[in-house]
Amino acid sequence: MPQRRSPWMNTDLDDFRDLARTFCEKEIKPNIDRFIENKQVDRDLWNKAGEVGLLCLSIPEEYGGGGGTFAHEAILIEEQARSGDSSWGVSLHNGIVAHYILSYGTEEQKLEWLPKMASGEVVGAIAMTEPGTGSDLQSIKAKAIREGDEYVVNGSKIFITNGAQADVVVTVVKTNPNEAASGISLVIVPTDTPGFARGKVLDKVGMKGQDTSELFFSDVRIPVTNLLGSEEGQGFIQLMEQLPQERLIVAVSNVAAMEFCFDETMRYVHDRQAFNRPIWGFQNTKFKMAEVATEARVARSFVDECITLHLDQQLDIPTVAMAKLWCSERAQKVADKCLQLHGGYGYMNEYPIARAWADLRVSQIYAGTSEIMKEIISRSLPAPA
Repeated sequence: MPQRRSPWMNTDLDDFRDLARTFCEKEIKPNIDRFIENKQVDRDLWNKAGEVGLLCLSIPEEYGGGGGTFAHEAILIEEQARSGDSSWGVSLHNGIVAHYILSYGTEEQKLEWLPKMASGEVVGAIAMTEPGTGSDLQSIKAKAIREGDEYVVNGSKIFITNGAQADVVVTVVKTNPNEAASGISLVIVPTDTPGFARGKVLDKVGMKGQDTSELFFSDVRIPVTNLLGSEEGQGFIQLMEQLPQERLIVAVSNVAAMEFCFDETMRYVHDRQAFNRPIWGFQNTKFKMAEVATEARVARSFVDECITLHLDQQLDIPTVAMAKLWCSERAQKVADKCLQLHGGYGYMNEYPIARAWADLRVSQIYAGTSEIMKEIISRSLPAPA
């Protein structure tokens, strides 16, 4: 899709985009069907990405990262979407898990985990959601009870991205089960710890190549030094501080998906014949594609603004909630219009537009549902004078 140059781009980022695009075209696009069949990406994809410098892009070089900014993360998200892939959980590994460790970890924790995450030796996940607890994180049941120099972790988690391949899981627990928000802490759980177990890779409507899994913790003993933060009870605040970047990641991926859907559909309507002329020759097609182009352009402008604000550390919680709400809901509408223009072929999973249509639905649920976004936004609205 023709697009103006984003205001946060520069020549160095242009070069990085070339690297990311080449990698996605070579290592991801030809293998999407296999990822879907296996319900996960190839494990060595992580190592290959680490070798070329695509992991932990915005983590300082002293911890093995790329020393870049969120702009680098955004470009990789865009190029992955451009390839038609939703299987590789790299945006969570790079932009979420690594940043919890960077922001709240001790020097020892950073040196232990971040270089391995940057090389691809270690895959990261974060475990928040539980079978009985979705957006209401204060009500989680998983707990980590201190016994001497160890925490004993018990509980279960569900819908965990990278769950089947993760080597380390930042886990949301109650260190004080009698408290709500103030009882929550984050702990680092290596997945080779006795008592840790993985459930099945879940059968989802979309994102079928992503290893979204159940995780179980049965008397998992970890050192108290695996706590993230200087003391217990800081977990809820840590989650609230990091969620804006997670929601911006979703918005970026949604805009990139809109542009992908536009490009796929433009090719199709120019090639596909009906009544002895291309589908593009019908006024309805042109009008629908004009709507799609406009939706994508408006969303791109808003997300570009949010990225610029985030790079300047000025992106506030209500604004990113607006971006996440708007982009996730508009992306679904764009995919639906594009699928309709594909006719029956749009409903076939072999066509990228069908996969995109199914993949995008969860964007209105994870990282905070649309309803939660509206609640956050409404709290920021000024009362009449």
